Parts: sequence; structure tokens; C-alpha cells
Amino acid sequence: MHGVLIPDSFHPDLTFWVALSTFLIALFFIISEKIHKTIVALAGASFMLVLKVLDQHEAFHLEEYGVDWNVIFLLVGMMITISLMRPTGIFEYVAIRSAKLGRGEPVRILVIFSIITAILSALLDNVTTVLLIAPVTLLVAEALRVDPIPFLIIEALSSNIGGTATLIGDPPNIMIGSKARMDFLDFLVHLAPVVIIMMIVFLVLIRFFFRSRLTTQDEFKQRIMAMDEREAIQDVPMLVKSLTVLGVVLVGFILHGKLNYEPATVALFGAGLLLLLSKNNDPQKILAEIEWSVIFFFIGLFVMVGGLVKVGVITLMSSCILSLTHGDLFQTSMLILWFSSVASAVVDNIPYVATMTPLVVDMAQELWPDASGVALLQHPELLPVWWSLALGACLGGNGSPIGASANVIVLGAAEKAGYRISFRRFLAYGIPVTLLTVFLSTIYIWLRYYVF
Repeated sequence: MHGVLIPDSFHPDLTFWVALSTFLIALFFIISEKIHKTIVALAGASFMLVLKVLDQHEAFHLEEYGVDWNVIFLLVGMMITISLMRPTGIFEYVAIRSAKLGRGEPVRILVIFSIITAILSALLDNVTTVLLIAPVTLLVAEALRVDPIPFLIIEALSSNIGGTATLIGDPPNIMIGSKARMDFLDFLVHLAPVVIIMMIVFLVLIRFFFRSRLTTQDEFKQRIMAMDEREAIQDVPMLVKSLTVLGVVLVGFILHGKLNYEPATVALFGAGLLLLLSKNNDPQKILAEIEWSVIFFFIGLFVMVGGLVKVGVITLMSSCILSLTHGDLFQTSMLILWFSSVASAVVDNIPYVATMTPLVVDMAQELWPDASGVALLQHPELLPVWWSLALGACLGGNGSPIGASANVIVLGAAEKAGYRISFRRFLAYGIPVTLLTVFLSTIYIWLRYYVF
């Protein structure tokens, strides 16, 4: 089974080449950013349907090939909740309070902002977190008269590291959790320990690297200390309701496996409950704030990847990987970890993981043909492969400005405010952090799953 790179039984037909060429063309345009990625994903999905690679029932109703609605509605539910929380001013309050805790010292503030960004990314998600934290960061940097670009880049890197720790922290984790039927606690237990280690090392490097580079005058420090964070709070009753519902949602995520609820059910319950408790009787404004372009990007992507699964592209890829590693799952884990980190720096980690998750499932079916369901997806020998994929994809997103959605959002926020972050400047921060965190992940995977 593992002696040849391409299985003897593999005989591609016209549909195979149609599906593969459609996906590769779409991937080219997604990487080049010549056309918006949502338009590309929806166009690619429609071609898959019109050219009969998939039929509509397969695309929208079959778990094997179709849209992963658990991922879609988990994102929608969390986006609604955050949209309702944003006007309360809680995020501005946290940012100003953090700046004052740093006593106006730029490096201290950078470290505190990094910690808050990582924590919020784990509890909310990294895309939402940078959307909320970037505008306040620009405000604080302007008050201190320091360059905001290091702050923004470090926050993007922190969001991707922190988001790696939980099921909902980074879109690739949501996709992996849904495919492997893993819950919030699985990610917390297996990934949070190494993420904490990474953040400690990362924060030490920040203090060392920026100690003499970010300085400001005392009068600007006093400007920060004079800010009143309480003025940022706009709606106390709604703030109390939002924090209560968010607490319920987080408890629901932790317990959803034992309660037999999908994460999407928990997220939609929180969103629905908060909509009921809010004073806003017109949901149109709240729903308009959802990142619909992101949602439809996912839908289009799932359909295209489903086409690849159906025609056998994923089966071929899984056979090639097993051939390269001769079925040794330690080698497979290491290969996936490092390949994922490189690939996710070149391609947005969302389409990459959408392609890789069915590949891991197919590998498992090839290795353990008699197993099925959770017993197959969570086979003890397969778990390190899942965690390697999660770590490589999430951390590899730090490798370039286009590696993760959070990076793109930060660059957009900076440009909107008149600060251009060049590709080269981002790489100067991102590549060393990616190499360091993936190296730490390598040691972690090896020690935790193959030594002890």
C-alpha cells in the first residue's frame, strides 16, 4: 500500500480534471487577490455544480461532500453576539484600561495588548478580536506619538497564536473540530498548554526586541494616564446582559460534548438570547454587520473541496503522503506540521485546511478500514496528526500578510488610518515568530504524543 506514490487503482476521468482545474484556478485567484476571494469561491462552487462534479443535494445536504453547516452557523452566531456587544464600549474600556496599567510605557502597553489580544482571540475568535482592537490601538499609539505599525503587527501575530488554543479561536480550528467531531475541551486540553508556552516566549522577545525602539515623552504618557476608561462604556444594562450571555455561551462550548449539542447550536442560542434581551427590535442593522463575505467564502470553499473529495483528488493526496512517510504517523505528523506552516503562509489557512481535513480522514480510512465514526476520526494514533494540522495551519498564518484573515484585516485597518504595512515589514516580524512557534510545536508534539 505504501510502496508507490500513486496507487495502481487510480484512473482519473474527465470529471477529475474538471474538479482539479477548477479548484487550482480558483486558488490562483484567491492567492493573487486579483478578484475578491468570496467572488472566486462562489464562482468556483457554481462551476462545480453546473459542470456536474457535484449535484445540489450533495453540495448542500451530504456531510461527506457538502457545506459544513456547523462551521457556518457557529461563525454566524458568534458574529451576531459580538455585533451586539460592540456598541456597549467594553472593548474600548479594556484597551484604555490596559494602556493605563502600562503607565504609558509603549513597550509595556505592547505586551499587555498582546496578552489581551491572545486571550480575546481564544474566547471570541482572532478575526473579531483584531477588528475590535485595531482602532483602539491606533488611538493609543497616536496619543503616545509612537509608530502604530509594530503594535498592529504584533497584535495580528498574537491573535493567531492565541486563537490556536481553542475550538472557536481560529477558523481552521472550527473546521478541524467539526470534521474530527472534537469539542472545546479537546482543543483546550491538547493545544492550550503549548500556546501558553509560546506566548511566554513571544512576550519575552517583544520586551527584548522593542525595549529601546519604542519610546515616548513624559507629556504623552500623561495624556494616556488622563484618559477615563469609564467614559468608553455607553450602555451598562446591555453590557451586563452581553457579558452574562457570553459567559453562558463559553460554558456551553466547554460542556457541549457532554450535553450532546453542536457548537453551532450553542453559538446560535447565545445570539438568539442576546437579540431577545437587547433593546434593538430591528435585527436588520445587527445582521448587516455580519461578515457575510466571509460566510459565503466558506460556503463556496466547502463546495469546491467537496468536489475534490468526490472525484478522488483527496484520496490520491492522502496515498502520496502515506507513501512518503511509509505509514509512520510520527513522520506524517511532522510532515503535516511543517508543510502546513509553509503552505498557510503562502495560501490563506482557511482554504488550505478545507483541503486538508478530508485528506486526514481519508488517510485514517486507509490505515484503519475496519473503524468508523468517532472511533476512526479520534483514533489515538491519529490525534497527533489533527493537532499537527491545527498548529501548522494556525501558526503558519503568521508567516505572511495573506496567511490568515486576521492579518489581512490588520493591514486594511492600518491602511485606512493612513499607515501602510509593507509585505517586507510584516515578513520581518512574521517569519521569525512562525519558525519559533512551529519549532516549539515540534518539540511539544514529539514529547507529548511520542515520548511520554
